[in-house]
This record gives sequence, C-alpha cells and structure tokens, in this order.
Amino acid sequence: MSAAARVSAGQPLVVSGFPEWRSAARDLLMHDVAPERVTWNEARSLETDLFSGAPDAASPADNAPDGLKPIKPAPHIPRALMEMLQSAACCRVPDRWAFLYRVIWRWQHGEHDVQSPADADGGKLHAMVKAVRREEHDMHAYIRFRERPLDAGPPQFAAWFEPRHDVLPQVAEHFKNRMGGVTWMIGTPEASVMWDGATLHHTGPLMSSAADLDDAGEALWLTYYRSIFNPARVNAQLMQSHIPSRFWKNLPEGAIVPAMVSNAELGARSTGQAQAVGRQSGRTIAIAPADAQPERQQPSKLDECRRCELWQFATQAVGGEGPKQAQIMLVGEQPGDQEDLAGKAFIGPAGKLLDRVFESAGLDRREIYLTNAVKHFKWEPRGKRRLHKTPAQREVEACHYWLDKELAAVQPKVIVALGATALKSVLGSGSAKLGESLGKAIRHGEHWVVTVYHPSYILRVPDEQTKHQAFKVMVDGFKLAQSLLERPPEEPPA
Repeated sequence: MSAAARVSAGQPLVVSGFPEWRSAARDLLMHDVAPERVTWNEARSLETDLFSGAPDAASPADNAPDGLKPIKPAPHIPRALMEMLQSAACCRVPDRWAFLYRVIWRWQHGEHDVQSPADADGGKLHAMVKAVRREEHDMHAYIRFRERPLDAGPPQFAAWFEPRHDVLPQVAEHFKNRMGGVTWMIGTPEASVMWDGATLHHTGPLMSSAADLDDAGEALWLTYYRSIFNPARVNAQLMQSHIPSRFWKNLPEGAIVPAMVSNAELGARSTGQAQAVGRQSGRTIAIAPADAQPERQQPSKLDECRRCELWQFATQAVGGEGPKQAQIMLVGEQPGDQEDLAGKAFIGPAGKLLDRVFESAGLDRREIYLTNAVKHFKWEPRGKRRLHKTPAQREVEACHYWLDKELAAVQPKVIVALGATALKSVLGSGSAKLGESLGKAIRHGEHWVVTVYHPSYILRVPDEQTKHQAFKVMVDGFKLAQSLLERPPEEPPA
C-alpha cells in the first residue's frame, strides 16, 4: 500500500531511515497530502545503511490498487536542500520525519525561505545539520581503536563509541579511507560496522560497552601517560572544555585522569613546582604574539576549519572554483547569502553583475579561478534576512591559510582583488588602501595584482553616473589583467 493510501486509511507511516522517508514523502507530495494529516512513526532497522540507495518510489500504476492517483507531478527538490535533509535525518530528535516533511512541503509550495537560517523551520534544519556535523567531528577525534590478539582473528582493531546521532555510516567511510587494508570494527549501542579490508559490513550491535575490548598494549600507554603528566600544570577546567566529559569514560586514560587530578590538588602540584624556579626573576623576551602561539595541527579540509568563529554561524564553507592552472585568479571578500546556502562562489546578484563585467572585458568566466579572502559568510539578522557584515582583520588573517593553499595550487600570473578586504588579504597588509591601488598593476611576489571595485559596491550606490564609472573601472581592470599575462615580471607597470 502506498504512503498516501495509508494516510487516507488513517494509518501511521513507519520509516526506519532516510531512503524510506524520501520514498514516502515523494508519494505524499504527488498526492498533495498536507503535513498535519500524516503521523510518522520510527522503527529502527539495524540492518539498514542510512545512506544506501533509496528504494524506487511507487509509480502511479503501482498505486492503482489503492484507488489513489497522483494529482501532481513528481516533485523536484534542489540538490543542496536534499543534502541538508539527508544530513538532518541523522539527527535524533523525536519528530525528525514529520519535521523534514514539513520543510519539503513548504518548499514545494513556494516557501523557499524555509532553507534560510532566519526562518523558524530553516533555523532548526540548520541546527540539526550542524549537530550532525559536530557529532561526526567528535567521533573522528575521540574514537580509540584497541588492538586485538592475533590469535583472535580479524578484525585487528576494535573501538566502542556512543554517538548522539546516527552518524556511524559516514564515519565508517572516513576510517575506511584512513586505515587502508587494516581490518577494524566500530561498535555502538545501536549498530556496528566492520571493515574486512575490502568491504564495509553493517549489522546490529555486537558489543555492550568498551569493557568488551581488551588491549594488551593499553597498560604500556597508561604508563607512558602517567610519566608525561605534569601535576604542576594541571588545569581541570581546561581539560574538560577541550574534551567533553561524555567522552572520557571510553578513553583509556579517562580511568586514571581523575585520580591524578585529585593528587595534584592534594599536594603533588606544589611538589612539582621547584621553589628555586619560583625565586628567579627571569627576563622579558621581545616576541610577536603570533610567533608565541604553540604549533597546532592545521585542518586538511575546508569543512573542518575552526581557525576563527565564523564557521559556527555559516551554513558551510565556500571554497574556490575554476581551472586548476588558471592564469587569472579573482579574489572577492566573502560568500554572500545565496553562496552560503548553495556552497558555490559568486552565484548571487554580485556574481551576475560580474558576468556582465566579464562579457564587456572579453573574458570567459570558465577560464578564471574564483575565490574569496574569507570562506565563511559573516552576517547579522534583520528580520528574516541575513545581511552581510564585513569580516574583521583577524578573520581575514585566519582564512589566509586557505588562500595561500589556493595560490600554491593554481599559481596564477595575475590576481584581481575585488575591494579593500581582498586587497589586504592578497598583499598581507592591513594598511593597504583601495584608493591608492585602484586600477593599477602591482608586482607582489610571483604575481601581478590588479585592484578593482567589488560588484556589491556598484549594486549599493544609488547614483547612476557613479555606477557607470565604477563598472568601467572594473572592465578596465580586467582588460589590464589580460594584458599583464604577456608582460615579463621585470617590466615596470604602465
């Protein structure tokens, strides 16, 4: 019986994962069934991979025995929204299937702001996606594999984790790529996944807790951990802020840390602090604050970037796009509202105006590498809208790590900076002035740099004459960028 027929018969819809929900939601939308008419129940299927291929939706012919014919064509949902729904489906909230259907129903009926964080449902959807991504990150960070005895057979390594959300399938893909042909297993209270070196196997729970794991090398690790523990520098609050307490119980060192912290508070701290060191006056060493920072492991993927706080409020990071060996790289300020939602650079109003500039300058957008100085959208709420907010200098400097990677990979001959923020980032100087370099060619390292207005400036100014002049500056700037492609580095700019 189809989903629409079950609703008409007063029966609840029972789904165990996203593929079943997607098939049912498609049928309900084709029959124009309102969300308030549907009762969704959850039946966990431990044998089901949430991200496996969805079963084919029932065709109108298949629904004929139910006496219900579709009254609308099959719905078309944007890929970006469908990916958000698929990710949010992993979030364990009591009403997730009903909520996701309400979102897709509103979109299908023209309420496209349901995808915006400023909307009530959109805000909840973004929060669910963010919670799932955070749980994936935590699972990557805090899983501890323990080695099993060789005579026990595969898997060679096993781990236990208690996730808050249904992220085991995608986390398993992460470790499959990281651990190569080594066999391993991850157990959770709801499900387990095993890698045999060639195939991932999903099944029901195979362990009850971390106590089911035995690692002969764990005693050696704990001995080492005790030897490097410095009671004089212990800070319990800082430790708890770095690693949430719910993860400690499954970490090998979690069993001995409380006792070591307690001993530090009872006197080991003062014993560890040599009185002779405390009496030394010391001397001041002049050093830049940036150089005094400890070395930290840098993120390898843009989606994992936490170098500043902007990631907490953006939908996603928006990286650059274009030919891998483009001769011209365009650097803007930051993604806008539409770019933040779609994950693509320069697709909003500024991007459309930029296309007009390219056409007037005789350039093909497909031959230019487009990126931004800052990869996350910085905004402030105004009613239901998200308004652009200029990034702070520290945020520009934090994101320069990614711009350097793009410059090293693409190696453009000419960089076109759109506006002051992009110019400061490209030149690595917070004192760079837009007016002093506008429309000029500057030699910076291995690149020529040309500065023009940002398209959003043209969109903001009310005066038509100013708009025309600014547009001409942009066109002339891109024509200059083309001429620089044939100019030797030692030749002075015109």
